[in-house]
Amino acid sequence: MSAPHFDQFAVIDWSGQAVERPAGLALAQASAGKEAPVLLRPERGWSREAILHWLIDHAAKRTRILIGLDLSPAFPFHDAGSYFPGWDLSPRNAVDLWAVVDALSHEDPHLGATGFINHPEARRYFRQRGDCGDLFPAGSGRFRICEHGQAAMRLSPYSCFNLVGAAQVGKSSLTGMRVLHRLRGIVPIWPFDPVPDGGPVIVEIYTALASRAAGMRKGLSKIRTGPALDEALAAFTTRPHVPLARYDDHSTDAILTTAWLRDAASRAELWQPEKLTLEVARTEGWTFGV
Repeated sequence: MSAPHFDQFAVIDWSGQAVERPAGLALAQASAGKEAPVLLRPERGWSREAILHWLIDHAAKRTRILIGLDLSPAFPFHDAGSYFPGWDLSPRNAVDLWAVVDALSHEDPHLGATGFINHPEARRYFRQRGDCGDLFPAGSGRFRICEHGQAAMRLSPYSCFNLVGAAQVGKSSLTGMRVLHRLRGIVPIWPFDPVPDGGPVIVEIYTALASRAAGMRKGLSKIRTGPALDEALAAFTTRPHVPLARYDDHSTDAILTTAWLRDAASRAELWQPEKLTLEVARTEGWTFGV
Protein backbone atom coordinates (compact mmCIF):
# COMPACT_ATOMS: atom_id res chain seq x y z
CA MET A 1 0.00 0.00 0.00
CA SER A 2 1.37 3.41 -0.95
CA ALA A 3 0.67 6.58 1.00
CA PRO A 4 -2.29 8.69 -0.20
CA HIS A 5 -1.53 11.98 -1.92
CA PHE A 6 -2.62 15.38 -0.58
CA ASP A 7 -2.27 18.89 -1.98
CA GLN A 8 -2.74 20.74 1.29
CA PHE A 9 -2.24 20.10 4.99
CA ALA A 10 -3.66 21.63 8.16
CA VAL A 11 -3.53 21.13 11.91
CA ILE A 12 -6.12 22.24 14.45
CA ASP A 13 -4.89 22.65 18.00
CA TRP A 14 -8.18 21.88 19.74
CA SER A 15 -9.67 23.13 23.01
CA GLY A 16 -12.34 21.84 25.34
CA GLN A 17 -12.78 25.15 27.16
CA ALA A 18 -16.48 25.79 27.82
CA VAL A 19 -16.63 29.21 26.14
CA GLU A 20 -17.63 30.43 22.68
CA ARG A 21 -14.13 31.26 21.41
CA PRO A 22 -11.48 29.26 23.30
CA ALA A 23 -8.11 30.96 23.45
CA GLY A 24 -6.42 27.63 22.78
CA LEU A 25 -8.14 26.97 19.45
CA ALA A 26 -5.58 27.45 16.64
CA LEU A 27 -5.46 26.47 12.97
CA ALA A 28 -2.50 26.41 10.57
CA GLN A 29 -2.50 25.42 6.90
CA ALA A 30 0.14 24.71 4.25
CA SER A 31 0.33 23.66 0.63
CA ALA A 32 2.54 20.84 -0.57
CA GLY A 33 6.17 21.92 -0.84
CA LYS A 34 8.52 23.66 1.56
CA GLU A 35 6.79 26.96 2.38
CA ALA A 36 6.06 27.40 6.07
CA PRO A 37 2.48 26.80 7.24
CA VAL A 38 0.40 29.93 7.74
CA LEU A 39 -1.65 30.61 10.84
CA LEU A 40 -5.31 31.24 10.00
CA ARG A 41 -7.18 33.34 12.53
CA PRO A 42 -10.50 35.21 12.25
CA GLU A 43 -10.57 38.68 13.77
CA ARG A 44 -12.41 37.47 16.89
CA GLY A 45 -10.68 34.10 17.04
CA TRP A 46 -12.02 30.64 16.27
CA SER A 47 -15.09 28.98 17.71
CA ARG A 48 -15.72 25.25 17.48
CA GLU A 49 -18.73 25.98 15.28
CA ALA A 50 -16.56 28.07 12.94
CA ILE A 51 -14.01 25.26 12.70
CA LEU A 52 -16.86 22.85 11.87
CA HIS A 53 -18.02 25.13 9.04
CA TRP A 54 -14.43 25.45 7.78
CA LEU A 55 -14.21 21.65 7.57
CA ILE A 56 -17.58 21.34 5.84
CA ASP A 57 -16.57 24.03 3.35
CA HIS A 58 -13.47 22.05 2.36
CA ALA A 59 -15.64 18.97 1.92
CA ALA A 60 -17.98 20.92 -0.36
CA LYS A 61 -15.00 22.14 -2.41
CA ARG A 62 -13.48 18.63 -2.50
CA THR A 63 -10.16 20.07 -1.32
CA ARG A 64 -7.53 17.35 -1.18
CA ILE A 65 -6.37 18.35 2.29
CA LEU A 66 -5.10 16.24 5.21
CA ILE A 67 -6.28 17.72 8.50
CA GLY A 68 -4.78 16.82 11.86
CA LEU A 69 -6.98 17.19 14.95
CA ASP A 70 -5.19 17.37 18.29
CA LEU A 71 -7.65 15.30 20.34
CA SER A 72 -8.57 11.71 21.09
CA PRO A 73 -11.55 10.63 18.97
CA ALA A 74 -12.50 7.74 21.27
CA PHE A 75 -12.06 6.33 24.76
CA PRO A 76 -10.19 3.15 25.66
CA PHE A 77 -12.20 0.06 24.78
CA HIS A 78 -10.04 -3.04 24.48
CA ASP A 79 -8.59 -3.01 27.98
CA ALA A 80 -12.06 -3.70 29.42
CA GLY A 81 -14.08 -4.77 26.36
CA SER A 82 -16.18 -1.63 26.72
CA TYR A 83 -15.87 2.15 26.92
CA PHE A 84 -17.98 2.21 30.09
CA PRO A 85 -18.15 -1.29 31.61
CA GLY A 86 -21.43 -1.89 33.43
CA TRP A 87 -23.35 0.99 31.83
CA ASP A 88 -26.18 -0.10 29.56
CA LEU A 89 -25.70 3.00 27.37
CA SER A 90 -22.08 2.12 26.61
CA PRO A 91 -21.68 2.16 22.78
CA ARG A 92 -20.05 -0.62 20.80
CA ASN A 93 -18.05 1.57 18.40
CA ALA A 94 -16.70 5.10 18.07
CA VAL A 95 -19.41 6.34 15.71
CA ASP A 96 -22.08 5.43 18.26
CA LEU A 97 -19.94 6.93 21.03
CA TRP A 98 -19.93 10.29 19.24
CA ALA A 99 -23.72 10.13 18.95
CA VAL A 100 -24.17 9.38 22.68
CA VAL A 101 -21.81 12.19 23.74
CA ASP A 102 -23.65 14.60 21.46
CA ALA A 103 -27.10 13.50 22.65
CA LEU A 104 -26.25 13.87 26.35
CA SER A 105 -24.64 17.29 25.71
CA HIS A 106 -27.40 18.71 23.50
CA GLU A 107 -28.15 21.57 25.91
CA ASP A 108 -24.52 22.72 26.08
CA PRO A 109 -23.75 25.82 23.99
CA HIS A 110 -20.67 26.16 21.75
CA LEU A 111 -20.45 22.36 21.22
CA GLY A 112 -19.47 21.92 24.85
CA ALA A 113 -19.76 18.57 26.65
CA THR A 114 -20.57 19.44 30.26
CA GLY A 115 -23.89 17.61 29.98
CA PHE A 116 -22.13 14.33 29.24
CA ILE A 117 -19.50 14.78 31.95
CA ASN A 118 -22.17 15.56 34.55
CA HIS A 119 -24.50 12.71 33.58
CA PRO A 120 -25.04 10.66 36.78
CA GLU A 121 -23.75 7.46 35.17
CA ALA A 122 -21.07 8.89 32.86
CA ARG A 123 -19.42 10.93 35.63
CA ARG A 124 -18.57 7.71 37.50
CA TYR A 125 -15.85 6.88 34.94
CA PHE A 126 -14.04 10.26 35.06
CA ARG A 127 -11.67 12.04 37.39
CA GLN A 128 -12.80 15.63 37.68
CA ARG A 129 -11.66 18.38 40.00
CA GLY A 130 -13.28 17.64 43.34
CA ASP A 131 -15.13 14.61 41.96
CA CYS A 132 -13.29 11.37 41.20
CA GLY A 133 -15.79 8.84 39.92
CA ASP A 134 -15.97 5.51 41.73
CA LEU A 135 -15.22 3.68 38.45
CA PHE A 136 -12.05 5.67 37.67
CA PRO A 137 -9.26 3.15 38.36
CA ALA A 138 -6.36 3.79 40.71
CA GLY A 139 -3.33 5.42 39.15
CA SER A 140 -3.22 7.24 35.83
CA GLY A 141 -6.42 5.79 34.41
CA ARG A 142 -7.20 3.74 31.30
CA PHE A 143 -5.38 4.05 27.97
CA ARG A 144 -6.05 3.16 24.35
CA ILE A 145 -3.76 0.76 22.50
CA CYS A 146 -2.24 3.63 20.50
CA GLU A 147 -1.62 5.55 23.73
CA HIS A 148 0.50 2.65 24.96
CA GLY A 149 2.32 3.11 21.67
CA GLN A 150 2.80 6.79 22.47
CA ALA A 151 4.33 5.85 25.84
CA ALA A 152 6.67 3.40 24.09
CA MET A 153 7.88 6.36 21.99
CA ARG A 154 8.70 8.13 25.28
CA LEU A 155 5.82 10.54 24.92
CA SER A 156 3.53 11.29 27.88
CA PRO A 157 -0.07 10.36 27.07
CA TYR A 158 -2.89 11.23 29.48
CA SER A 159 -5.97 9.11 29.98
CA CYS A 160 -9.05 10.61 28.32
CA PHE A 161 -10.92 9.80 31.53
CA ASN A 162 -8.73 12.26 33.43
CA LEU A 163 -10.24 15.76 33.31
CA VAL A 164 -7.83 17.35 35.81
CA GLY A 165 -4.67 19.34 35.08
CA ALA A 166 -3.29 21.53 32.32
CA ALA A 167 -2.22 18.53 30.22
CA GLN A 168 -5.57 16.70 30.35
CA VAL A 169 -7.14 15.92 26.99
CA GLY A 170 -10.53 14.57 28.05
CA LYS A 171 -12.51 17.80 27.70
CA SER A 172 -11.01 18.52 24.29
CA SER A 173 -11.78 14.99 23.18
CA LEU A 174 -15.42 15.16 24.29
CA THR A 175 -16.08 18.44 22.50
CA GLY A 176 -14.25 17.06 19.48
CA MET A 177 -16.54 14.03 19.44
CA ARG A 178 -19.52 16.35 19.01
CA VAL A 179 -17.83 17.82 15.93
CA LEU A 180 -16.94 14.38 14.56
CA HIS A 181 -20.58 13.34 14.98
CA ARG A 182 -21.63 16.28 12.78
CA LEU A 183 -19.06 15.34 10.14
CA ARG A 184 -20.35 11.80 9.56
CA GLY A 185 -20.83 11.24 5.86
CA ILE A 186 -19.20 14.61 5.10
CA VAL A 187 -15.49 14.28 5.95
CA PRO A 188 -13.82 10.83 6.35
CA ILE A 189 -11.97 10.31 9.63
CA TRP A 190 -9.05 7.86 9.52
CA PRO A 191 -8.94 5.04 10.56
CA PHE A 192 -12.69 4.85 11.27
CA ASP A 193 -13.27 5.48 7.55
CA PRO A 194 -11.19 4.41 4.54
CA VAL A 195 -9.12 7.12 2.90
CA PRO A 196 -10.89 8.20 -0.31
CA ASP A 197 -9.19 9.17 -3.56
CA GLY A 198 -10.38 12.79 -3.30
CA GLY A 199 -11.53 15.41 -0.82
CA PRO A 200 -10.43 16.09 2.76
CA VAL A 201 -9.40 13.52 5.37
CA ILE A 202 -9.09 13.98 9.14
CA VAL A 203 -6.51 12.20 11.29
CA GLU A 204 -5.78 12.36 15.01
CA ILE A 205 -2.41 13.93 15.79
CA TYR A 206 -0.31 14.52 18.91
CA THR A 207 1.62 17.79 18.79
CA ALA A 208 4.32 16.52 21.15
CA LEU A 209 5.20 13.87 18.55
CA ALA A 210 5.97 16.63 16.05
CA SER A 211 8.09 18.48 18.60
CA ARG A 212 10.07 15.34 19.33
CA ALA A 213 10.55 14.67 15.62
CA ALA A 214 11.92 18.21 15.29
CA GLY A 215 14.60 17.33 17.85
CA MET A 216 13.09 19.12 20.84
CA ARG A 217 13.74 17.43 24.17
CA LYS A 218 11.02 16.08 26.42
CA GLY A 219 9.81 18.78 28.78
CA LEU A 220 11.14 21.54 26.49
CA SER A 221 8.70 21.19 23.62
CA LYS A 222 6.99 24.59 23.73
CA ILE A 223 8.02 27.31 21.26
CA ARG A 224 7.49 30.96 22.15
CA THR A 225 9.82 32.87 19.81
CA GLY A 226 10.18 33.27 16.05
CA PRO A 227 13.79 32.02 15.83
CA ALA A 228 12.93 28.92 17.86
CA LEU A 229 10.02 28.18 15.54
CA ASP A 230 12.18 28.54 12.42
CA GLU A 231 14.83 26.27 13.93
CA ALA A 232 12.20 23.58 14.57
CA LEU A 233 10.64 23.99 11.11
CA ALA A 234 14.05 23.46 9.53
CA ALA A 235 13.97 19.86 10.80
CA PHE A 236 11.28 19.26 8.17
CA THR A 237 13.17 21.26 5.49
CA THR A 238 10.56 23.99 5.81
CA ARG A 239 11.33 27.62 5.01
CA PRO A 240 11.10 30.34 7.69
CA HIS A 241 7.59 31.35 8.72
CA VAL A 242 5.83 34.68 8.33
CA PRO A 243 6.35 36.46 11.69
CA LEU A 244 3.40 36.32 14.08
CA ALA A 245 1.94 39.22 16.03
CA ARG A 246 2.09 37.05 19.14
CA TYR A 247 3.80 33.74 19.87
CA ASP A 248 1.91 31.29 22.05
CA ASP A 249 2.01 27.53 22.50
CA HIS A 250 -1.17 26.88 20.53
CA SER A 251 -0.15 28.89 17.46
CA THR A 252 3.38 27.50 17.27
CA ASP A 253 2.16 23.95 17.92
CA ALA A 254 -0.29 24.25 15.01
CA ILE A 255 2.37 25.63 12.64
CA LEU A 256 5.09 23.13 13.53
CA THR A 257 2.75 20.13 13.54
CA THR A 258 1.40 21.08 10.10
CA ALA A 259 4.96 21.00 8.76
CA TRP A 260 5.49 17.62 10.43
CA LEU A 261 2.19 16.25 9.05
CA ARG A 262 3.13 17.31 5.52
CA ASP A 263 6.47 15.52 5.94
CA ALA A 264 5.02 12.39 7.58
CA ALA A 265 2.01 11.91 5.30
CA SER A 266 4.14 10.42 2.53
CA ARG A 267 5.35 7.57 4.77
CA ALA A 268 3.25 4.56 3.81
CA GLU A 269 4.03 2.66 7.03
CA LEU A 270 2.32 5.33 9.13
CA TRP A 271 -0.97 4.54 7.36
CA GLN A 272 -0.79 0.85 8.36
CA PRO A 273 0.51 0.49 11.95
CA GLU A 274 1.11 -3.09 12.98
CA LYS A 275 -1.34 -3.04 15.91
CA LEU A 276 -4.13 -1.20 14.08
CA THR A 277 -6.61 -4.03 13.54
CA LEU A 278 -10.07 -3.54 12.06
CA GLU A 279 -11.57 -3.83 15.55
CA VAL A 280 -9.19 -1.24 17.00
CA ALA A 281 -9.95 1.03 14.04
CA ARG A 282 -13.70 0.97 14.67
CA THR A 283 -13.54 1.37 18.46
CA GLU A 284 -10.42 3.29 19.53
CA GLY A 285 -8.93 4.80 16.42
CA TRP A 286 -5.25 5.66 16.14
CA THR A 287 -2.87 8.59 16.48
CA PHE A 288 -1.24 9.24 13.11
CA GLY A 289 2.52 8.82 13.43
CA VAL A 290 2.44 6.23 16.24
